[in-house]
Amino acid sequence: MQYLEYEPLAPYTSWRIGGPARYFVQVASVAEMIQALTWAHQRDLPIFVLGGGSNVLIRDTGFNGLVMRVRAHDMRLEINGDEARAIVEAGAPMAGTARRLARQGWAGLEWAEGLPGTIGGALYGNAGCYGSDIATVLERAWVLVDGEPQEWPTERFVYGYRTSVLKQIRTDSMAWRDQPIILAAAFRLRRDDLTALAQRMERTSLERRSKTPWGASCGSVFKNPPTESAGRLIEAAGLKGRRIGNAEIAARHANYIINLGGASSDDVLRLIDLARERVLALTGIELELEIQIVG
Repeated sequence: MQYLEYEPLAPYTSWRIGGPARYFVQVASVAEMIQALTWAHQRDLPIFVLGGGSNVLIRDTGFNGLVMRVRAHDMRLEINGDEARAIVEAGAPMAGTARRLARQGWAGLEWAEGLPGTIGGALYGNAGCYGSDIATVLERAWVLVDGEPQEWPTERFVYGYRTSVLKQIRTDSMAWRDQPIILAAAFRLRRDDLTALAQRMERTSLERRSKTPWGASCGSVFKNPPTESAGRLIEAAGLKGRRIGNAEIAARHANYIINLGGASSDDVLRLIDLARERVLALTGIELELEIQIVG
């Protein structure tokens, strides 16, 4: 493994925003992960685990610690008649895994067609769309805790709408160290018709493309409040197309903020604050972030 110093993080995020990591390393196995964590602990460095780089805003100041990018992506199937279990490592792409399984006739993750990010990130934030989410298909996962792998049932994650116990731990902790790290997940699958699967995934892909703005973004910035749409609330506040610096609240979907080229993290944060203030003043609703802010 190679530890890079002052590695720019913008190229590793879907927003294309982010300053340098004091140290940066890519790991492809549990052994490498433990080695990197030990290396960081010996130097008293905070740690941030980066997967696909979606749903995260890294400040322009970067991260003064070790950023560990997880690249482990192996998958194996355990088949029992018309049911199966897919065991997938945390670095595997969410959408790519869904397509790979669908091509073999296995349903359960097809709703993730076109979804950005990795398996690990999806478990961390209970990713979901179109009426399904991780919590509905996850059987169990393997998590690194204090350098030791543990097996967690789904209930251990205490899943809610776009949240989990891991997300709460990260929110409550300012140390950025000694936090559980997802290694792999087991998903429940069922046999389905290849043509029907392909058609459902194509419909999902078309619907996602019809709503997704062009340009670099992190996906949805805010969670949808109960019975409301964050995008519609921001639009009603008159903020579609509003720009600050080189960042813009997308005209196509107001819950997206687009990097028009060279946007800073401060540009994005000012738009986030503006959207929250306007929606609160107009509706009394406090928008809650879906993204992580790092640095």
